[in-house]
Amino acid sequence: MARKDLLKGLLAQPAQDPAPTPAPRMTRGAIGAVSKSIAELKDRAMVDVPADLIDMAGIDDRLEEDEAGIAALADSIRQYGQQVPVLLRRSPNYEGRYEVVYGRRRVRALKRIGQPVRAMLRELSDRDLIVAQGQENAARRDLSFIEKARFAQQMARQGFERAVICDALHIDKTVVSRMLKVADALPEALVRAIGAAPSAGRDRWLALARRIEGLDEAPLIAAAQGADSDARFAAVYAVAGRPAPAPRQPVALAGAGGAPLGQVRRGRGRVAIELAGDGGEAFGEWLVTRIEELHADWLQRRDAEGED
Repeated sequence: MARKDLLKGLLAQPAQDPAPTPAPRMTRGAIGAVSKSIAELKDRAMVDVPADLIDMAGIDDRLEEDEAGIAALADSIRQYGQQVPVLLRRSPNYEGRYEVVYGRRRVRALKRIGQPVRAMLRELSDRDLIVAQGQENAARRDLSFIEKARFAQQMARQGFERAVICDALHIDKTVVSRMLKVADALPEALVRAIGAAPSAGRDRWLALARRIEGLDEAPLIAAAQGADSDARFAAVYAVAGRPAPAPRQPVALAGAGGAPLGQVRRGRGRVAIELAGDGGEAFGEWLVTRIEELHADWLQRRDAEGED
């Protein structure tokens, strides 16, 4: 009887002590592994999201939209369905909306044809979203050097450490430094005027950055003309390697008896006559009223001289 009372005393809990916190269930061994797998499967469950509820997020990584490629992708999805899901997060700013982590081209294509987007949902911070976007970009071959360099530049400007940029783009610190050197040396407006220029690699962009040092930005942007971005790059590269012509000095104009009338300025494809002073202004008014007659006389003289 005493032994029974002793066992009862060892098993009994004092009335004044708080109840012990129960140990968490299914956290160890095979049962815990199954529980964890079920939780992960729930996280990775596919959902269909209306395309018009999805917004772009992260960093603007493309310099020009591939409209033909988006149209072709839309036709493919219309015919065969969406084969690969995209990754979304719930919008932190708007209830009931979503943001793209990766799969932007698929979202654009599905918006074009008005079909819902098959997606996985994740809870991601802004930092995690950008890192995930960078990792997706590193695996893609259609982003040009300058687009990846701008992505690294924008990550750096948002305060990401070099190590994080390296992890996001799967490159080492030396490559990141070269990318940032090129991106920081080129005006944003000029890069956008040129575009992605997929045929121009790091060395050509670096050479362009050296060529434009000290040059006015406006003429370079104006020179960015061509059928595609590679042609625009070549045009700017050629202009940047050419010294600017020295401006022609104006030439004084004199009338009868050497009276000053003004000056003439000659440039590429133009001649500008500036008449000033009492004599020059009055002569200019007379010239304007007779310009048609004088031009006709000049044409007649030119044609007559050509017949001799």
